[in-house]
Amino acid sequence: MLPATFKLCAGISYRHMRNMTGIRRNAMVAIHHELKRLAGPDPSNWISQVRRRSSLLSSRIEESSYSETEMSYVKQGEDALQKAISILSEQDGWTIETVAANGDKVLSKVLPDIGKVFKLEVMLEQHPDNLYQELVGNMEQMGEWNPNVKQVKILQKIGQDTMITHEVSAETPGNVVGPRDFVSVRCAKRRGSTCFLAGMSTQHPKMPEQSGVVRAENGPTCIVMKPCAEDPNKTKFTWLLSIDLKGWIPKTIINRVLSQTQVDFANHLRQRMANNVSMEMAHAC
Repeated sequence: MLPATFKLCAGISYRHMRNMTGIRRNAMVAIHHELKRLAGPDPSNWISQVRRRSSLLSSRIEESSYSETEMSYVKQGEDALQKAISILSEQDGWTIETVAANGDKVLSKVLPDIGKVFKLEVMLEQHPDNLYQELVGNMEQMGEWNPNVKQVKILQKIGQDTMITHEVSAETPGNVVGPRDFVSVRCAKRRGSTCFLAGMSTQHPKMPEQSGVVRAENGPTCIVMKPCAEDPNKTKFTWLLSIDLKGWIPKTIINRVLSQTQVDFANHLRQRMANNVSMEMAHAC
């Protein structure tokens, strides 16, 4: 119907038909009904469909230029995201590890084939876009504000969503857990107003195992940043953490270190974002 409608509209552009108001009126009515049919009850649905199809087409065009190795990294990242979302969607079976005075909470759960996973749940006084920019756009700067991280380096980027990173952790107080490093594939996605940053361990030729540093493994891990329903300028921040630190470390120590690491991360992130706001205000003066 729509192609025929546009042909009818094209006819109006011819000089000998411009004064034929009936045709013009019929064409406009036809377009209105056709777009209404495509849009359904809400015109925004039609717009959303066009945007989703356009995004999907762009992704397929982009993927067609990837090498086999690059596509394997993309798939690993997407698998990590799907596994993490599946774990987070299950609300039953979580045990509280710790609850901070400000309400920050860490829970844990033991999963088959994965082991113990930890989940941080906090509310941050920041818009999700600002947090996404800090954690994804400024990822390599994390060592500047998080004392538990010594360095983060992006080894390779694949398109807009996938990257391979090398992270080096700092020693824990008292050197209870020595330095570890990780090579991870990360998948950064946005779905509407919700932002995701998922990852899991991988291998990369630019970063073989380092002498004197234990190569730990992680994944699936995922940070989810979702606007608060009551205030969209606040963010419900969830961090799923799954790590095998390797080495001979008692599980009780590992559990304590990992849960504390998550609580510390939330506090360091809050301070970082507050400092960013202060700097912006200073530059504006």
